[in-house]
Amino acid sequence: MPDWLPFFLQVALETITLFVLFVGLIGLIIPVFPGLVIMWLATLAYALIQNAAGMMTTWDWVAFAIITLLMIGGNIADNVIIASKMRDQFIPWSSIIMAFAAGIIASIILTPIVGLVAAPLGLYVAEYRRLKNRDDAWKSTKAYMIGWGWAFGARFAVGIVMIGLWMSWAWL
Repeated sequence: MPDWLPFFLQVALETITLFVLFVGLIGLIIPVFPGLVIMWLATLAYALIQNAAGMMTTWDWVAFAIITLLMIGGNIADNVIIASKMRDQFIPWSSIIMAFAAGIIASIILTPIVGLVAAPLGLYVAEYRRLKNRDDAWKSTKAYMIGWGWAFGARFAVGIVMIGLWMSWAWL
């Protein structure tokens, strides 16, 4: 084996991992895209490959454990922020579930971008049927969009911290 091959493989592994981390971060824009989980899976694969090569230290495992806790906490915060904003407007769980289902189904059948539009549209339709008033249905939809914005901000911040922690783990 040439002397340069291990270095090349390490650079390739780190490049692929960083690319997947950025894909997960950008994917956070789409509410139903599991961006934090994708980012965590990239760090898991990196940790397993590094461990197989005998290159994981105690600090590396601690960094991976913190990244795991960030992923879990970010996903919980996402759901709590959106649900609490919607519940502040007294939106029933049935409407929330309809919006979530519309987003997921449209994302799977069509594209995630269509799912991005389908979720608030699903909420608007559910709330219009329940309230029989366009303005009130729009208020509910607006609350969802505001909650979604705050949740995106929280997920994005967690994603940035995950990337920074991985970079310090991989490159320091």
